[in-house]
Amino acid sequence: MPRRLRKIRTLAVTGGTGFVGTHFLRHARAQGYEIRALTRGWKPPEDEVTWVDGALDRPETLTKLCTGAEAVVHIAGAINAPSRAAFEAINVGGTAAVIDAARRAGVRRFVHLSSLTAREPQLSDYGWSKAKSERLVAASGLEWTVIRPPAVYGPGDRETLELFKMARRGLVALPPRGHFSVIHVDDLCRLILATLDEPDSWGETYEPDDGREGGWDHRHFARTLGRLYGRRAATIAMPRPVLRLASGLDRLFRRKRAKLTADRVGYFCHPDWVVTAQRRPPASLWTPTVRTQAGLRETADWYKAQGWLK
Repeated sequence: MPRRLRKIRTLAVTGGTGFVGTHFLRHARAQGYEIRALTRGWKPPEDEVTWVDGALDRPETLTKLCTGAEAVVHIAGAINAPSRAAFEAINVGGTAAVIDAARRAGVRRFVHLSSLTAREPQLSDYGWSKAKSERLVAASGLEWTVIRPPAVYGPGDRETLELFKMARRGLVALPPRGHFSVIHVDDLCRLILATLDEPDSWGETYEPDDGREGGWDHRHFARTLGRLYGRRAATIAMPRPVLRLASGLDRLFRRKRAKLTADRVGYFCHPDWVVTAQRRPPASLWTPTVRTQAGLRETADWYKAQGWLK
């Protein structure tokens, strides 16, 4: 029996106030979607966006969010948390709650933003929680698609900001040698939107990237960043014990704002975070359009304009 085709125009979105979510709302609005977006606290009215005051741990607000929508785009999640239980509560429990709300509201289409770390769940609590959330989505009975982005960068991102800061100073501390993939946030948002009306994406798990075969060598990427500032950035590969020590110092000095957590050390040291070729989205559905060097330049200029690089 052929899968039915329909044109989705109204979206329920979680995580719309975060880095990826903010960009996603911009892209969705530009394509004419009506959006119902979850927010903690009051937000001023916007064209094509209805803000719904709520949270992942308030089921009644999730039902309100999903009511009237034709698809759910679940972006919200924790990328940093103090414990496995905390990751589980947000990334697993939150996903279960959004699935339940979609069912109650009669929404069948469900796009779930996961993470490439879910491929190696034994390395970190974050990856473990994302893998567990994927299993919930796959067992939901909904028309689901899972997207596992690698490192996402672009204007507004605070996670890769640290790399830009180090490159500007001319010295970049890196994990042990390895390769990884990246994707510009605009390309990621384009993929999410491309899957919505595509029945062939139901039941699929996609790993998108910038199109660079074999990914980026850590040192090459750092030197590419250095050239943005007219520098030949020196690089230092940090062994795992040193990174563990550094994570303890980061937690000591920046406390909840620490970026190099012990959990992140677990997956930073993995040598292969290159997307799997077999899981790349088919070219008929989506291809990346942002050249990474140009995207990095745009991001660096944005950081400078906002005063984030001092």
